[in-house]
Amino acid sequence: MDDRIREHATVLVDWSARVEAGDNVVLSVGPDAHELAVAVAERLGERGANLLATYSSGEITRAYLRAHDAQDREFSEDPSHERALLEETDVYLSLGGGRNTSATADVPGDVRSGYRRARSEIREARYDTRWVSTAHPTRALAQQADMAYAEYQDFAYDAILRDWESLADEMAHMKELLDDGSTVRLVSEGTDLTMRIDGRTAVNSAASVAYDSHNLPSGEVFTAPAGTEGEVTFDVPMTLRGETVRNVRLEFADGDVVDYDADQGASVIGDILDADDGARRLGELGIGMNRGIDRYTDNILFDEKMGDTVHLALGRAYDACLPAGESGNDSAVHVDMITDVSENSRLEIDGEVVQQNGRFRWEGNSDAE
Repeated sequence: MDDRIREHATVLVDWSARVEAGDNVVLSVGPDAHELAVAVAERLGERGANLLATYSSGEITRAYLRAHDAQDREFSEDPSHERALLEETDVYLSLGGGRNTSATADVPGDVRSGYRRARSEIREARYDTRWVSTAHPTRALAQQADMAYAEYQDFAYDAILRDWESLADEMAHMKELLDDGSTVRLVSEGTDLTMRIDGRTAVNSAASVAYDSHNLPSGEVFTAPAGTEGEVTFDVPMTLRGETVRNVRLEFADGDVVDYDADQGASVIGDILDADDGARRLGELGIGMNRGIDRYTDNILFDEKMGDTVHLALGRAYDACLPAGESGNDSAVHVDMITDVSENSRLEIDGEVVQQNGRFRWEGNSDAE
């Protein structure tokens, strides 16, 4: 076994999920994540945790959803057996690593949305655990990134095996600015967008539940915006629901999307926006700060954390960003899209430029001071 796989497992169990002796752990394993699952199981055994491993496959999901749709049945709401499992779970670890990144591409959008809506309580039960999602570098992911397998492994581990404490200290600068701010304005080619952030709490997403962070790799600071006005262009191509989307353009008024278009995949965007009322509002503003991620790979787990990018998510807002007692934007979807801010761009908080052309003011960027 590659030593980096065991190191990945150690970071996941110790730093990210903070697993302790006696924790009930569900380990959801993708088809080609076997080696990482073995390393994680070994580490959980050393920790004295209680392990239940499950199998997660896009092809299984496709078969179920298409057959269910063919019978024209409604989905059962929050099946009790799955909810009961999650309610007894302390830690939920998801190891991505499928064989086909587009396995569910031919599942109709309304079927996907209906399935997600029917599982809202199950989703909340999972969010109540110390959950962490990661990805084992597989040949399918390498192919999607247009990289040789060995090259992709190097890329993935450069992003995952970071000095997370040092990165957390650096990202704390951005968290402080967002926590103290009232308004964010993002300006770049095709984008002039203003969002309110007053009263919200930014998350220093340093790949650990101790920071309210649930992705490995991570390396972003995010908050939950409101009152969005203006327009934004997402110029980073990506795959959403098995289909490629390019140059998505959204127009906001009074917080809602009032118009949209895309050079490719506009129908996918329409399906997302029609999922429910909350799907037309933003649930997240995220600022990528992981410079170990140096290229786009068509994998949102990595791409949204890349330095020189900003991403926005339609749909659900995370509770960690909200004041006690405030529910924030509610939706069955949370769909991230990315814009490149490396050139001809600026990010302002309350009128002050904090990032210019991808460089933050504490990085010695005189234009952002």
